[in-house]
Amino acid sequence: MMREREEDEHGAEEEEVVMKPAWLEGLMAETFFAGCGVHQNRRKNEKNIFCLNCCLSFCPHCLPNHLPSHPLLQVRRYVYQDVIRLDDLEKLIDCSYIQPYTINSAKVIFLNQRAQSYRSSCKGSGNSCFTCDRILQDPFHFCSLSCKVDHMIYQGEDLSSILFRFDESDFGISQFEDLRVDPSDDDRITSSSILDDPLHGYEGSDYQMGDPRPGIGRKNSNSKGGFLPGIMLSLSNRRKGAPHRSPLS
Repeated sequence: MMREREEDEHGAEEEEVVMKPAWLEGLMAETFFAGCGVHQNRRKNEKNIFCLNCCLSFCPHCLPNHLPSHPLLQVRRYVYQDVIRLDDLEKLIDCSYIQPYTINSAKVIFLNQRAQSYRSSCKGSGNSCFTCDRILQDPFHFCSLSCKVDHMIYQGEDLSSILFRFDESDFGISQFEDLRVDPSDDDRITSSSILDDPLHGYEGSDYQMGDPRPGIGRKNSNSKGGFLPGIMLSLSNRRKGAPHRSPLS
């Protein structure tokens, strides 16, 4: 973690400003789930593992060649956004007042601020994110880790107050045993880095049923080719060969 002293126009030193530690800066700036350049011809080559020492991401194929003593963090994917399990993240940084979401029986935190529609970004009388105005449940103040960190920096608050000294054994390479991919077994399904069942237990969801993208709903499964059920029933009940004369003829 770096501390910088700012000087005013007269050269006098002002209060120290705590900068983001390298691992936090790298985690928030990294592009996850891009294809690994080293293993671009292999399956399951999405970069979803982050090294807290190297401050870089890599794919499961890179695990055997990575230093086993380095602490690692797994990033997961949910509704096209990067998330981290709360149990892992709260060992590194204070996640209080960041709204968690329960997915597959595990609570996760969104890593970065998410794009939102104009309607959902209009700040109303309800509770909303201090940074991006996304609607939140009480008593949360932030929708993602980056929103909390950016808010504290904007307010001039000391980031060291929310950073923890972590035990590197909690982030050992052994936790990724189910992510290892053998060269002869590229088709094997790896660990659930991309979270499934996107609507199960999604607390405070702003997504509609069906497609996980905002504003796209699920079609009615009972509809058939655009015919209304009443029309289909009347057509099926008509007797074959029986004349249907006009009442005035």
